[in-house]
Amino acid sequence: MRLVIIGAGFAGMYAALSAARLRDIQGASPEELEIALVAPEPTLVVRPRLYEPKPETLTAPLLDVLKAIDVVYVQGSAETIETNSRMVQITTAKGTRKTLSYDRLIVATGSRLFRPNIPGLAEYGFSVDQLDDAVALEKHLHGLAKRPARNGRDTVVVAGGGFTGIEAATEMPGRLRAILGKDAKPRVIIVERNPAIAPDMGEEPRPVIEDALRKVGVETRLGAGVASLDESGVTLASGERIEAETVIWAAGIRAAPLTAQIPGERDNFGRLLVDRDLRVPGVPGVFATGDAARAACDDAGNYALMSCQHATRMGAFAGNNAAAELLGVPTRPYHQKGYVTCLDLGEAGALFTTGWERKVAMVGDVGKKTKQEINTVWIYPPRAERAAALASADPERVTDVSGFF
Repeated sequence: MRLVIIGAGFAGMYAALSAARLRDIQGASPEELEIALVAPEPTLVVRPRLYEPKPETLTAPLLDVLKAIDVVYVQGSAETIETNSRMVQITTAKGTRKTLSYDRLIVATGSRLFRPNIPGLAEYGFSVDQLDDAVALEKHLHGLAKRPARNGRDTVVVAGGGFTGIEAATEMPGRLRAILGKDAKPRVIIVERNPAIAPDMGEEPRPVIEDALRKVGVETRLGAGVASLDESGVTLASGERIEAETVIWAAGIRAAPLTAQIPGERDNFGRLLVDRDLRVPGVPGVFATGDAARAACDDAGNYALMSCQHATRMGAFAGNNAAAELLGVPTRPYHQKGYVTCLDLGEAGALFTTGWERKVAMVGDVGKKTKQEINTVWIYPPRAERAAALASADPERVTDVSGFF
């Protein structure tokens, strides 16, 4: 029997860990149940940190962890999924192709930044979505020091006033001063279509965010969208022109394109609708998890968000349940009632909220300390020691945030 997992992000990593954990508990051997993880590199990109400087350092190796738990790593990109014949076609880095059969498949392909067809966006827009994007932005920012200090050199426009946009924007003044000199006067502007900043965060956290933006000197343009970009700046739908040599697009994400090959229902973000065990209804043998899945967290109408907090736990349940079906043991319905957010606010600290109603729990330096612990400890892979790695993947304990309530 073979369980194939596509993707080495947070969901894919925990799917592999959890499936191996259940296999170990049930006393099955790797020969009886092969667990294979398919990804271009055996590396976890710590995507929630890509708004920070030195993004090339924000990865964690997975090969030793996978070896410790007897998970087979298959290097390559999954190009085609044939659900009728239960086959995955993979293209290697050298361009060769191979086919992998599966008894159960977990789609953990994550998400991608949504880039609309706005004139100039593809040519002149940067992002912090993927590792290559963040590295390109870092190179561009360092290149600014060689340019004359005019025509918007020191101005950064961030399109999108949600979580990613705010973190990228509030980090930017400090990043620019580190590059251009402590006497530089960077100008950072968030452009948000909605009439309020952080539209999904709710009313209680908003004054904290607005105060932080004032403290770090980030301006906002609310109720306005980007109409076009060119090499020297942006034009807003309102007609306002902003001269800026750096424009960062941070306005929305969608499930990775590979999910479209699964003949299941999807939501507006391209995520596959799944049942409580994270199966894709009507597609035998296929599970979806992380940013590839729209899953109910509870019975109160809350659904998992496209975040590593939900992806890690969803991955653990998907891995457990796919392995459980093959091993003939009961599955565990996914649930995640606890929910917290921790928003980095640059030199103004951080904001920590609890619950779906986002009650403010920590702000400023206290919130920043928690954010740093999350970013440098919690979201990294377990150490490459078999017992510890398997123990980390108990679905009921992965990203259990009940201690914050």
